[in-house]
Amino acid sequence: MDIYKHLKQVSIEIPELPKPVASYLPAIVFENQIYVSGQTGTLDQKLVYQGKLGAEVSVLDGKASARLAALNCLAALQAVLGDLNRVERILRVTGYVASAEGFNQQPAVIEGASALLIEVFGEKGWHARSAIGVAELPSSAPIEIELIAALAK
Repeated sequence: MDIYKHLKQVSIEIPELPKPVASYLPAIVFENQIYVSGQTGTLDQKLVYQGKLGAEVSVLDGKASARLAALNCLAALQAVLGDLNRVERILRVTGYVASAEGFNQQPAVIEGASALLIEVFGEKGWHARSAIGVAELPSSAPIEIELIAALAK
């Protein structure tokens, strides 16, 4: 399956890659894996949602933010690889959720990212995952997603 034809069929657009805000690369290749730096739910360099889940941000908006962060991960993959068809499989997703006291639905929030990756890559999109509640994220982002993918040889 050509990933770009599939993206067009399912009406998914890869956004412009957000610019790093410090001294790091958006993604780095080592051997047959690519490690994507943490991405937040930004569009045009601005956070779409801000705040903590269980306080200012609903689970539904958190899922939307996780989906957008995963799209930004795809933008990083595309920028570094030049071609998303080089992705053999998504191996691992780590999702960080800025959580208000008592909030415990981190897996439901990170599902926004997981569902997108499965929608984009099909069977190759199924992955291992962690959904971690944290006190704060950069710029009051509600979520941050990072991933590791295997590359076709």
